[in-house]
Amino acid sequence: MDRFTAAERALRKAAPHALLEAVQDALAAHYAAISVDLLMADYAMTILQPVSELPYTVEPIPVHHSSPGRAFGAQQPYVEKDNRTGRLLSHLPISVRGDRIGVLSVTLAQENYNAETEQELWDIAGVLGHEIVVSERDTDIYLQARRANRLTLAAEMQWQLLPGRSCSRPEYDIGAQLEPAYAIHGDNFDWSTSADSLTLVVTNGMGEGIEAALLTNLAVNALRNARRAGLSLADQACLADQAVYGHYQGHAHLSTLLLRFDLDTGATEIVDAGSPKMWRLRQGRVEQINLEAQLPLGMFEDTPYRAEPFRVEPGDRLVFVSDGVYDVASPAGERYSEKALTRALTSTRLLPASQVPRAVLQELAGHRGPIDADDDAMVVCLDWRGRQETSCMPG
Repeated sequence: MDRFTAAERALRKAAPHALLEAVQDALAAHYAAISVDLLMADYAMTILQPVSELPYTVEPIPVHHSSPGRAFGAQQPYVEKDNRTGRLLSHLPISVRGDRIGVLSVTLAQENYNAETEQELWDIAGVLGHEIVVSERDTDIYLQARRANRLTLAAEMQWQLLPGRSCSRPEYDIGAQLEPAYAIHGDNFDWSTSADSLTLVVTNGMGEGIEAALLTNLAVNALRNARRAGLSLADQACLADQAVYGHYQGHAHLSTLLLRFDLDTGATEIVDAGSPKMWRLRQGRVEQINLEAQLPLGMFEDTPYRAEPFRVEPGDRLVFVSDGVYDVASPAGERYSEKALTRALTSTRLLPASQVPRAVLQELAGHRGPIDADDDAMVVCLDWRGRQETSCMPG
C-alpha cells in the first residue's frame, strides 16, 4: 500500500469528530510531518479558525495578509520557509466541488518535500474536505470552528438551508455570500444541477429575525419539493406561491428569481417573482437585465407564473443582488447607487466567481461605514462557460 492510499484510508475510517487527529497521525507516519493544523473559513469568509476541542480558544488567522489566506484565496498550495529551522510550511486549500472550506497546514523538513509530495498532500486535503462535509451530519466540531461569534437563531436556520457558498463544474462557477453573516434574516440562495441543467434560485424574504427565516425556509423547501417532483420552472413557482399563501394568507411574501440553464446550449428559463436584481457582464460591459416582473411568492392566492426565455453565452458573468445592497446608505445618507454597483462589478471582473460576492460586499461595507447593517445583503455570481463542442475526427 502506498503512502497516499494509507493516509486516505485512515481518513475514511476515522470517527467524525476525530478527522484532525487522524490526518495528523497519518501525515506524521507516512510523510514525516512535524505538525499539522486544520483551519476552517468562518461564515463571513474573513478569517481562518484552527479546529480545536474548545471553540473560540485559538487565535484566528486573517484571510487577507496571511500565508494560509494566500492559499485559501488562490486555491493553490502556498509554501513558506522558516529561516530559523529550515523547515517548510505548506498551506493546502481544502475545497469540495468548488466550495471553499479551509486550509490544511503541514510542516515538514525541507528534504522531505518535493513536487510529488505537494500534490499528494493537496489530494489528501481534498479527501479531508469530503470527509468534513460528510462528518458535519454527525458532529458540530467543524461547524463550531467556522464561527467567530455566536450566530443568531435566524442565521443558524439560514446557513443550514444553503447548498454551499461556491460550486464549480466544467460548465460554470458559482460564488455566493450573505451579510451580515452572523445575523442574516430572509435572503437566501439555492442551486441544483443535473446531467443537463442547472437550477438557480435567489430569494429575498420580508420581515426580520425568526419570522423571516421561517418564511424563507418554507419557500425554499416548497421550491425544492416541486423541483424534485420534476415540475417545470413556472410550476415550481406556483407550488411555492400556494404553500406560502396557504400559511400566511398574504400577510408575508418573498421576492424570488428562478432560473434554469441548459448546460448544452445556454438556453435559459427565468421566472421573475418580484426578484432580486440581475446584472450581466459581457465582454467588459456591465448592464442590468430587465425581466418580466411578476408577483412575489405568497402575495395572492393562485397566482399564475410564466417562464420567459433568456440565453447566456460562454464568457458571460451574471450577478444577482438583493435590495439590501441598493438600500445601504453612507453616514451622510447617500444611497449605494447602481452606478456604484456597476463600478464594483467592473473592478472585480478578473476575480473568480467565488471571490466576487465577498469583494462587492466589502466595498458595500466601506460605503456604509461604521453603521451596523439594518438589512440583509446578498450577492450571487455565476460565471458561464457552457459545454465545449467536441468534433469527431475521422479515424
